[in-house]
Amino acid sequence: MINWNNLDTLASYQELLKADRVNLKEVMTGESGAERVKKYSVPMAEGLVYNYAAKQVDDAILTDLAKLAEEAQLVEKFEELYNGAVINTGEKRLVLHHLVRGQLDKTVEADGVDKRVFYTSQQQKIAEFAKKVHAGEITNAAGEKFTTVVQIGIGGSDLGPRAIYLALENWAKKNGAFKMEAKFISNVDPDDAAAVLNSVDVAHSLFILVSKSGTTLETLTNESFVKDALKKAGLNASDHMVAVTSETSPLAKSDDYLTAFFMDDYIGGRYSSSSAVGGAVLSLAFGPEVFADFLDGAAAEDRLATNSDVLKNPSMLDALIGVYERNVLGYPCTAVLPYSQALSRFPAHLQQLDMESNGKSVNRFGERVSYETGPVIFGEPGTNGQHSFYQLLHQGTSIVPLQFIGYRKNQMETDVVIQDTTSQQKLCANVAAQIVAFACGKEDENRNKNFEGGRPSSIIIGDQVNPRTVGALLAHFENKVMFQGFVWNVNSFDQEGVQLGKILAKRVLAHDTDGALKVYSDLLNI
Repeated sequence: MINWNNLDTLASYQELLKADRVNLKEVMTGESGAERVKKYSVPMAEGLVYNYAAKQVDDAILTDLAKLAEEAQLVEKFEELYNGAVINTGEKRLVLHHLVRGQLDKTVEADGVDKRVFYTSQQQKIAEFAKKVHAGEITNAAGEKFTTVVQIGIGGSDLGPRAIYLALENWAKKNGAFKMEAKFISNVDPDDAAAVLNSVDVAHSLFILVSKSGTTLETLTNESFVKDALKKAGLNASDHMVAVTSETSPLAKSDDYLTAFFMDDYIGGRYSSSSAVGGAVLSLAFGPEVFADFLDGAAAEDRLATNSDVLKNPSMLDALIGVYERNVLGYPCTAVLPYSQALSRFPAHLQQLDMESNGKSVNRFGERVSYETGPVIFGEPGTNGQHSFYQLLHQGTSIVPLQFIGYRKNQMETDVVIQDTTSQQKLCANVAAQIVAFACGKEDENRNKNFEGGRPSSIIIGDQVNPRTVGALLAHFENKVMFQGFVWNVNSFDQEGVQLGKILAKRVLAHDTDGALKVYSDLLNI
């Protein structure tokens, strides 16, 4: 039987509160540090490794975390999720983004439909469409090939697909898989759409409108912006646009689009990169085979998330250490620091994934919780971040846990030797140095130059950023967020917090305002 209990009611959590703290600076210094790096490491899918040696844990803490995982029934709750239970209690919905990846060999039926068959059929439809575009069987009105694809969407319809596209763009160019350049329009700020439209040849551009409901204000506004640009160029917009939407939306059977690919209510926006939301733009940009490899990488990581042994389940372990940092050690933030320019937008995606999922103050039953839930997530790629906010991370008054991501090889496989080392070696040297610097610090009589150390971090290490490793990385963090939501007993799959501002914005546009809302509206000349 599954029990949904608040964190502070669990006996294992009370044990964690009483457990001895780890002196990170002490255990990471000298030979003990070397042994920890070798010991505290767990394999992920696709050759990735999660190393947590520089976290404030030891064998005793890990034992307590394993007890917490068992008492909170984390594996059993994941099984409930992928077997089709109504895990999204706020909206009374199933949660099926794992099923899109097809990894667990389950048949889940909803609304009288086999959802696996539904998702697979959409993947096949996208693949066939993409191949026809690449082959020149689907063209513009002049019979010329499309060379650019532009995704119009916001939130989960933009952040995840954009991050993955940027992660794989150079890899695809190097490996002969680059089919079409992709651009993204998300912000309702007209400068966003204008900048993208000014950077492309609209006559050879294919536009993907992504809106599950078909009513998203920002997305429909930007669609009108695009249609206006096509009209001014003497082009028929319906020859240049496809939709990704639900089967019941007004976009589903509209003549305004070449075709429509479908999603459903069981995959939330921030979890939708492996659905048609990411599938259409990524298959057009790189080919459906590359998108299939991405899904396979995610599926492989998902399988690891079913392991009841915490020390062999990297996403669960990462999640539990994060809970320990948030609820026992009292750290309110986490920095995500990829030492790969390819992952430049990955922290932005994780901001939404994590903060929209677990930024909740009530539990699954609507009762206010008395403990902290999701952390603040931020980050930038290394080494750029080192010259930005690392000052605070090293010597600020707050301790911020760090999640590094690093790769042994670059994507383009071109480099230069300067001062006896390559650029890639310099990049990797920096991430290794930062981990030890944060953990061990450096004593100095000059207080301004003193580094206290004791600042925890983990690192995910891989060989290279490619479709399979990106899929595995994405699934790792999706599953980490899911497990943390289970521990905190919150619903990680709705996002009511984004609604109030939308409602008030509609009032402003309808000039139905009073009080402070009216004054702000007047100040902005609305």
